[in-house]
Amino acid sequence: MAHRGTTWWTPFIVVLWAGAGFGAEPIALHPENPHYFLFRGRPTILITSTEHYGAVLNLDFDFVRYLDELQSHGLNLTRTFSGSYREIPGSFTIQDNTLAPRPGRYLCPWARSAVPGESDGGTQFDLTQWDDAYFHRLKDFVSQAGQRGIVVELVLFCTLYNADLWNASPLNPHNNVQGVGRVARTEVHTLKDPRLLAVQDAMVRKIAAELQDFDNLYYEVINEPYFGGVSDDWQNHIIGTLLDAEAHSPARHLIARNIANGFKRVDTPNGAVSVFNFHYAWPPLAVGLNYQLGRPISFDETGFKGNSDSVYRQNAWEFILAGGAVIDNLDYSFTTAHPDGTAVNKAPGGGSSALRAQYKILKNFIYSFDFLKMAPPDSLIKGGATPGPEANYVWNLKDPEDVTIQDFPPGPRAWALAEEGRAYAVYVAGGSQVDLALELPAGRYHAEWINTRTGNVDRSENFAHAGGTREIASPHYSEDIALRLKQAGNP
Repeated sequence: MAHRGTTWWTPFIVVLWAGAGFGAEPIALHPENPHYFLFRGRPTILITSTEHYGAVLNLDFDFVRYLDELQSHGLNLTRTFSGSYREIPGSFTIQDNTLAPRPGRYLCPWARSAVPGESDGGTQFDLTQWDDAYFHRLKDFVSQAGQRGIVVELVLFCTLYNADLWNASPLNPHNNVQGVGRVARTEVHTLKDPRLLAVQDAMVRKIAAELQDFDNLYYEVINEPYFGGVSDDWQNHIIGTLLDAEAHSPARHLIARNIANGFKRVDTPNGAVSVFNFHYAWPPLAVGLNYQLGRPISFDETGFKGNSDSVYRQNAWEFILAGGAVIDNLDYSFTTAHPDGTAVNKAPGGGSSALRAQYKILKNFIYSFDFLKMAPPDSLIKGGATPGPEANYVWNLKDPEDVTIQDFPPGPRAWALAEEGRAYAVYVAGGSQVDLALELPAGRYHAEWINTRTGNVDRSENFAHAGGTREIASPHYSEDIALRLKQAGNP
């Protein structure tokens, strides 16, 4: 059924949209420490386990039940695609893929025409007409997330990985009545075709206008642009379009850019980009390589390491304790049949209620510190565990991007954040017990060893320290453990 809606030249009518945060200041870089965020007046780190980005575009997905599940674990981010891209059943061997709606259940910004012949058996898209039902669902999703304290990362575009996905795109000339998009798949996200670029620009402007008053929102330009021929000029053009679309808004939304799989040093960032996204960013080299930018570094997508909760838990702890600001696990336990995240994974990644509960423990741990005042310490860990920046890679100091990944050395490895002289957060992975030697100033301290699976304090102690190296013994643990160490007073 076609949803005939507004055209590009119809004046935008502002209506009141119910939802927490409507009209408030959007999530921003924290002015005291822009490695982290400011959201609704509070310092913020974003930690979540997200469905496969089809919450809005898949009409069969009950996103209210999904958002309720995130909220129940205190998770505060969701990532979703705009609908300019979709997958098809069977893509990437993912069963029950929320990003691959059934025929007739795909929703995107453009309205259907009356002309038959679209790839899923429906009618073709009219790229001059907006689908009002889509924008109603999009705003409802952002509003429902906002009511639950959840930030939405809205991904505007996605690279076209193969011919099947290009054939399913509304921007393919066989799927729209205008015949727009007569370029190669690898040229869709370039400046080559002015007609195609005009359609993309119009979509960005329309979405920005519809969502201008939501506070729980930031944009990513395009997912995984390092595949499929996406040009830097095109990305910078879309960033400019988004900036122009919000030029008269009281406050602009943050813009994220997907930099690389794994790690890469960002040498010449676009000044309008505030968040730097990395996929499969473990070990967390991306943080150390880009910490000098003074911006949030995001582990924006996990996956392809089986469905073991332990792997994704350890990935998250190491990234946050390296100084990262965002963890977004790609969680395949969310499907249309199981929007509450109870599906058995049949995909190349993980996700479960148990993992989400463990992410809540991580979130509670890092929020128990004044993390705005913390940073990776120059010298803290003196023995008992290999410090994270030395644990499994070798730097070539003449070329910071020349990094050789090695096997982990035997024994535990540790990552830490410190507010020097006041508070220390340490995460240890590997081994089963550690006598952790830390370089500490004089003072009285309270130490707590946190079980990363249960959140329980498995051991605590108070001690006075005269300064120098102090050894703190952990209890026995399985796989990993965290230490919360705070100064309790003067010596």
